Amino acid sequence: MQKLLTCLAACSTFAFAACSTEPKTEPKTDIQYETSSLDKLPFVFKMTVQQGNIITEEMVDRLEPGMTKSQIRYLMGTPILTDLFHTNRWDYTYTIRRGHEKTEIKRLTLFFEDDSLVKVQGDMRPDPERAAQREPADLLVSVPDWEDKRGFLAKAASTVGLEPAESEPAPPPNDLPQDF
Repeated sequence: MQKLLTCLAACSTFAFAACSTEPKTEPKTDIQYETSSLDKLPFVFKMTVQQGNIITEEMVDRLEPGMTKSQIRYLMGTPILTDLFHTNRWDYTYTIRRGHEKTEIKRLTLFFEDDSLVKVQGDMRPDPERAAQREPADLLVSVPDWEDKRGFLAKAASTVGLEPAESEPAPPPNDLPQDF
């Protein structure tokens, strides 16, 4: 009986500790959120969470002054943040949190004048040298020469080696009645 009470006391202590929360702050932000003490345990699985537009170096290197809004929308995607009062500013934000690691935040702000790009701000900047070093990827597509219109059983028979002998094609059916 004493072992049972000790076990119950230990389980309830662990359960209450798991429910307790403490404020946690991320660097460079004023956002506070509460986490469970179970989040700190290494064996608890935490899913990777991505939010926003994915921003890669290739995409940023392809940005050039004078590009139109439609060209940038095609290249970068629709911006996450567009301000109704400042339509000449587009903000791209990408966050990713992998498991127990800290959240990575990438920000990119584009400024326009008369529907053309004039300024880029943010964590990543266009680098023409880096873009020149990157080799263009050749797109190679293989297209089959012919289409095999045989049925499943014919394909299976030819695979096994039981392919029927070639015969003359049957004459086309006569659609006219035989009474004439």
